[in-house]
Amino acid sequence: MESIKNYFPQLDDAQLETFAAMHKLYREWNEYINVISRKDMDYFMQRHVLHALSIMKIVSFRPGADVMDAGTGGGFPGMPLAVCFPEVRFTLVDSVGKKIKVIKDVIAQLGLSNVTAVRCRVEDISGRYDFITSRAVKPLPVFYPWVKDKLKKRSRHEIPNGILYLKGGDLQNELDALPCKHHVYPIADFIPDPFFETKKIVHLFH
Repeated sequence: MESIKNYFPQLDDAQLETFAAMHKLYREWNEYINVISRKDMDYFMQRHVLHALSIMKIVSFRPGADVMDAGTGGGFPGMPLAVCFPEVRFTLVDSVGKKIKVIKDVIAQLGLSNVTAVRCRVEDISGRYDFITSRAVKPLPVFYPWVKDKLKKRSRHEIPNGILYLKGGDLQNELDALPCKHHVYPIADFIPDPFFETKKIVHLFH
């Protein structure tokens, strides 16, 4: 939690308390359904919350924006971002029913009125979004065709509407295979923590 306060001092006490409550809920759920790697639970704030919030270092979602978290898994990065942007609509999508069940319960218990969890395949979701977030669901050349037509054409943020993809390692071959523009942001530039040393935010846009 101290790292979150340090790197995101704009967050208020209520938001920090929500993250603490979120941690408790996921720990309880994980005893029954393994929605988060068990070895990661002890590093929940760093590897899940802080990782998700790194997106805030490159864009501040404006009120009224629509964001889809595609292949959300346990709810990341969408859930922590929803806490930070209560006036933005978040749609968390995953095809695995048990994960959506957990997410819906966490949403209800945290009282997050700006989040909707949907069980379906990402490519089957309807609607248009300002941004689509995801965390290493598939190689980028596989993921991109699923969502490329689900972005709103009109941009009103400091960066163009697009995909914000969290992934680590050498991505050059994947990026070279894409038919769109891209910008890569090393997370360690914003959060100098060893865990983020090779992790990046990839912004894909038209």
